[in-house]
Amino acid sequence: MSDKGKLYTLTLNEGLFMGKLSVTPIAAFSDNYIWCISSGEDAVVVDPGDAAPVIDFLKHAQLKLTAILITHHHWDHTGGVEALLAQYPNVDVCGPETSCEHITRPLADHDTIGVLGETFRVLAVPGHTLDHLAFYNEESALLFCGDTLFAGGCGRLFEGSPAQMLNSLSKLQSLPGATRVYCAHEYTASNLQFALKAEPNNATLRNRYEQVLALRERGEITLPSTIEEESATNPFLRTAQDGVRQAICLREGNDNLNQQEVFAALRSWKDNS
Repeated sequence: MSDKGKLYTLTLNEGLFMGKLSVTPIAAFSDNYIWCISSGEDAVVVDPGDAAPVIDFLKHAQLKLTAILITHHHWDHTGGVEALLAQYPNVDVCGPETSCEHITRPLADHDTIGVLGETFRVLAVPGHTLDHLAFYNEESALLFCGDTLFAGGCGRLFEGSPAQMLNSLSKLQSLPGATRVYCAHEYTASNLQFALKAEPNNATLRNRYEQVLALRERGEITLPSTIEEESATNPFLRTAQDGVRQAICLREGNDNLNQQEVFAALRSWKDNS
């Protein structure tokens, strides 16, 4: 859940998507993003691991918290819920039933939930954890995927299997290419650095890595990405592509690996790199 490097401070007006819904990152811990979705004076936050920066942001932005969305049970995604409820009582907490004792609306695969006047689909995406959910809004093309899909990478398999994670990533990859991917950590630079080991001849990947380094040098956030961008540069979404497959087969000394085995070997390589 942690990654090397400083999480740069974000100003309150750095909204990353301004349509019917506005999406703004709230920095937490060393590398987390708590996403604030807002419309007018109302706001919903996704994965508030820490209450203090959320409360500060909402006060400065003059927003009223109306709901909390949880993707999975890890403390850096749920740790601020109790303090937020003390500040904003009677707020719905929506997510996996086992993720948090404060859940008021348990959610599961294929459920839908209204968020600030728009409908979000709930997608079960186990792998990082068994209870992991993602929230997808088709109208505004927004995906909040917690720690399942990262920019340039994917979450570690703390509870699920390679088969589960591969299936979950395939489900997310099947969304429209323009879908904006709001993951929960600033891991992009290190993820792409590893991706270049797995696919060194991918020119699109190299260009993205250089752009990301420039963003971080300026202290800017690298998110959101898009499904299209991830499909072109994220090795965990490219395990059926010749470049990634050949690199893994060469590393493993086995030309007969199936896609699940390629994925598992890639994840193990990343874990130990």
